[in-house]
Amino acid sequence: MRQTNQTQVTEFFLLGLSDNPHTQQLLFILFLGIYLVTVVGNLLLMSLVQVDSLLHTPMYFFLCNLSLADLGFSTSTVPQSLVHLLSRKKVISFTRCAAQLLLFLIFGCTQCALLAVMSYDRYAAICNPLLYPSIMTWRVCFQLAAGSWTSGILVSVVDTTFTLRLPYRGSNSIKHFFCEAPALLSLASADTWTSEMAIFLMGILILLIPVSLILVSYGHIIVTLVRMKSAAGRLKAFSTCGSHLVVVIIFFGSTIIIYMTPNSSEEQKKLLSVFYAMVTPMLNPLIYSLRNKDVKEALRKVAARNFSCRLGNCP
Repeated sequence: MRQTNQTQVTEFFLLGLSDNPHTQQLLFILFLGIYLVTVVGNLLLMSLVQVDSLLHTPMYFFLCNLSLADLGFSTSTVPQSLVHLLSRKKVISFTRCAAQLLLFLIFGCTQCALLAVMSYDRYAAICNPLLYPSIMTWRVCFQLAAGSWTSGILVSVVDTTFTLRLPYRGSNSIKHFFCEAPALLSLASADTWTSEMAIFLMGILILLIPVSLILVSYGHIIVTLVRMKSAAGRLKAFSTCGSHLVVVIIFFGSTIIIYMTPNSSEEQKKLLSVFYAMVTPMLNPLIYSLRNKDVKEALRKVAARNFSCRLGNCP
């Protein structure tokens, strides 16, 4: 606990990932490339699902929700980080910092819930194919999606409230490239135990429970795949499930270390934040959908239609 008579902090200085100008230029190019791929990939997926009726299925409905969460998740931090990489004064006001913290948590926590819902959808489709249409009705899909967003918002409000309720009257230098709860708590001028416990409990609800459900779902899926008679189908399914699990491990693994292991080093947390805040939103549309033959076919049809229109042969 640090007590001081200084006035309340009105702005924060973000120290970023490096103070080396050459490294900052390289990071700018890297982050810009990742962000552009994230935006294009997620917008492309949502557009394809909207225009192709064959993609109007529960799986792609949840993928659209995940893409929306990915866009918000990435956009809440990356554009500001890009600006700061090119500027000398890396300052963010307390209000903007609070807004960034809340939005980042909303989209991130919603993503956790959606990944669990999507794993259940795949479990129902693969392990109970005959019952799948009656299990995953559109009413259930909307309820699961609404529940994911609601849980994400509620957990985010709790985390943000317990982070910002503390006084910040000392140092205003955040050893991070955006406003994240653990980095902010290290600057608080009062005892942070209550806030840390609240965030830890929210982590159990939005991190440990979803990842447990995901692992159980994929465990059942793998058992079902092992029993498949078609070797080619089994290999293809294992490849798909394996890529899904890699993304899940990267996202949940890095997030759990940051929010539920307070003894981790600050440099380690910053590096892990890059993976779950920037890399996974870029990978999700590539891994979950753009490798799928249905999405490839929809993309081919849209490209062919646009090419025909340019030639003056629009239907």
